[in-house]
Amino acid sequence: MPTSNAALAAEFDQHRSRLIGIGYRLTGRLADAEDAVQDAWLRLASTDRETIRDLGGWLTTVVSRLCLDRMRSAAVRREQYVGPWLPEPLVGALDQDPGDIVAGQDDLRIAALRVLHELPPDQRLAFVLHDGFDVPFAEIAEVLGCSVAAARQHASRARRVMADAQPPPRVPLPEQQKVLEEFLAAVASKDLAAITRVLHPEVAVYGDSDGKARTARRPVVGVDKVARFILGLMAKYGDGLVENVQLVLVNGDLGLVFRGSESLPEPRVFTMAVRDGRPAAIFDIVNPDKLTRVPW
Repeated sequence: MPTSNAALAAEFDQHRSRLIGIGYRLTGRLADAEDAVQDAWLRLASTDRETIRDLGGWLTTVVSRLCLDRMRSAAVRREQYVGPWLPEPLVGALDQDPGDIVAGQDDLRIAALRVLHELPPDQRLAFVLHDGFDVPFAEIAEVLGCSVAAARQHASRARRVMADAQPPPRVPLPEQQKVLEEFLAAVASKDLAAITRVLHPEVAVYGDSDGKARTARRPVVGVDKVARFILGLMAKYGDGLVENVQLVLVNGDLGLVFRGSESLPEPRVFTMAVRDGRPAAIFDIVNPDKLTRVPW
């Protein structure tokens, strides 16, 4: 007996969050993930359900293929991207349910996704599907159009890059809040020594603008350079840099939303990764194309 549309939609919805999670990790854009999942639904609706033995596996393959096409075309576009590229931030209020996509997902922090998206598309897909979602290499090879051995190699290379990069692991929110408050107090003091003291020795700032708003055009690396960069921002923008901000969750970590002011006109999302009780990576996302879903 053919599956009814309502029954098929209900069955599909059981996989939706997982599929969007896969799509977001692969593309770094929630809209791309949602489009891929919607396309997968349309393909499912026009397919005889009885011919699909494992619906979850079938949908994962379809969404992964759709995302792979987007990833490969995006890799070409990123060659012309102005400055560092960061994923679209998933921003929510502190008391808001983060949803199934973000809740408890350590690999979705911005620090991890930044490294993930420096991988070539085939390596990124193999790593995400196998290490993140336990997809067998035979199915990954089918998506990539390669041998099982090649799919294993893609995942292995990605794993080594991720391990070598050592993105700071997520620390508990109370510790993040303490570090963030100390950082903001040091910035507000406009004192170079105070700012230097609160930063991790290997701190780096990554600004994502694509040339559409003002931030660092290249990564700023090292405690002295970052401290002087921050001091320069305070000299240029004044207290507007630390005032009129809202504490939010950004991909499950604490962050800030700047709505924009007379002295600092561009809205922005700010978050950081903490290592050894200090900011080790600072992310400043100002590309307006990536802030359309932020609850201002």
